[in-house]
Amino acid sequence: MRRPASLLPVLAATALLLTACGTEHTGPGNTGADAAEPPPHTQVDDPGKDGVRITSLSLPSVSPSPTRSTSVSADSLPADTGVLATYEVTNNGSKSLTYSVVFTFMSSDGGAVTNQNTTVRDVGPGKTVRGTVRAGELPPAAPRVTQAKVLEVTTVPASEAPAEPGTCPASGIRVSADKGDAAMGLRVVGLHLDNCGKRDYTVDGYPLLELLDDDLDPVDGIEILDGSGDITTGAGPDEPPRPVTLKPGESATTCLVWRNTTEAGTAVNVPHVRVRAKAGADPVTVTPHLDLGTTGKLGVRPWEKAER
Repeated sequence: MRRPASLLPVLAATALLLTACGTEHTGPGNTGADAAEPPPHTQVDDPGKDGVRITSLSLPSVSPSPTRSTSVSADSLPADTGVLATYEVTNNGSKSLTYSVVFTFMSSDGGAVTNQNTTVRDVGPGKTVRGTVRAGELPPAAPRVTQAKVLEVTTVPASEAPAEPGTCPASGIRVSADKGDAAMGLRVVGLHLDNCGKRDYTVDGYPLLELLDDDLDPVDGIEILDGSGDITTGAGPDEPPRPVTLKPGESATTCLVWRNTTEAGTAVNVPHVRVRAKAGADPVTVTPHLDLGTTGKLGVRPWEKAER
């Protein structure tokens, strides 16, 4: 039977997502508190969110892009806006935590202009850590930033946080998740395994996963499938698992694949996934925020060596 032409774009998008799975590494971004002294600022009355709040906001009197002008010249190329927010993170829990925070910088009408991600590591129980985050570069047509707030906060145990970019854990193995991709309700997030140590490291088959809620408690009722064939057939059959040996400096990748379909029942969202590269490996908790809808399924592809 000839496949209806209207399905081709969907299948192409599906194949592209799964083909690209695991190819994007998380960029270095803003991975900690900025030690530089903030410029003159104004106080901010911010109730905060989950222990994180903005305490002040620096707004330069002259913005590099104060209007929505669409003209571009050598003098109007993106430049740092000079907008700077100071924040504090307070851990009211009983364990050391690493915080992933999304700050949103907004215009006078409340519209989001840009978001910035910050990781604040190893905040001990009862401790408060302070830092700064910049709005950064904006395109010439962007409106002027006049306000900011804490948009999203995710915490993981400090001992299970992904290693800081450019560093290597004592295990010699670095596990991380990329930003993922989506098309037509299909979601794909890549997991990356880097051998940053001095010895060969072998994995065989699939990573071991635990799905965790906001309180880091197990999420029940989700079937973790070997392979992605029961989620989508657009990329062909799953490759069988096989041993993968990584020499120092080499990497492996796998994919988490799901759909966010919502039908009868309660939609399930999973903010955290605890990952072990193999049985006995140290756990690393990543935060892909799986919006599983009511599907009750998560597909996992086997480890495969990444192309260099």
